[in-house]
Amino acid sequence: MSPQTDQLYILLTNDDGVHAPGLRVLEEALSARWDTVVVAPDREQSASSHSLTLHHPLRVQQLGEKRFSVDGTPTDCVMLGMHGLLPRTPNLIISGINHGSNLGDDVIYSGTVAAAVEGCLLGGASIAISLVPSDDNGFDLRQAEEVACAVVAETIRNGLKKDYLLNVNIPPGPPGSAKGYRVSRLGRRTYREGIFKDTDPRGKPYYWIGGQDPAWVGGEDTDFKAIEDGYVSLTPLRLDWTDETGMGLLQGWELIDINGCGPAERAEV
Repeated sequence: MSPQTDQLYILLTNDDGVHAPGLRVLEEALSARWDTVVVAPDREQSASSHSLTLHHPLRVQQLGEKRFSVDGTPTDCVMLGMHGLLPRTPNLIISGINHGSNLGDDVIYSGTVAAAVEGCLLGGASIAISLVPSDDNGFDLRQAEEVACAVVAETIRNGLKKDYLLNVNIPPGPPGSAKGYRVSRLGRRTYREGIFKDTDPRGKPYYWIGGQDPAWVGGEDTDFKAIEDGYVSLTPLRLDWTDETGMGLLQGWELIDINGCGPAERAEV
């Protein structure tokens, strides 16, 4: 059963920073329909993945009645939002709208997706929402806003299920330009010339992680292909990374323990 309107409490965050246009657009759209609070980094935290701040205290600044900035990572923001910063615990966590895609292997590095993962780990239903830039690197947020609100509404209508974790990527273009929605699996990126090495004015070498735009590989059912074809990509993710096939293969190993006492005992799965 879907939660009643007065029971629904949405935590909105991102990795582009609390002042990012994508966050502001989504905040205005969601708060017009549902009880929504923003807890977001005070600066850009792209590619921060699932990092937590453990070596110094976090500072929180209240920017409005339901708006907070944190001098930490997206994961920090969700952790604070789910554990004591807010008057009650959110039951839906939305991360975005990210200025840039989070397709395939991007989910490993993405602060946007990591925030959604943290929300799911802490018991909430979670959605990560990203907008693919146009060829001229522009972002028209109008279609992204419409898609995001539609996905959130459908998520609520179907009930906020445990371990619900959805990765949404939206193709570029004005409202109505997307051909529809496609349920997709994660594709794979292929990176080329990922490190630049140069010398600074003092003669010391430095390295810059970057390189050419990566290509992708995968079949017709991947998130990359969905975007290439002009569709919104919907990819359900899961927290359990266990490779069931790999577990079966490991059961066949005949390991010798370090003391030379014979084969290690293999427990049945």
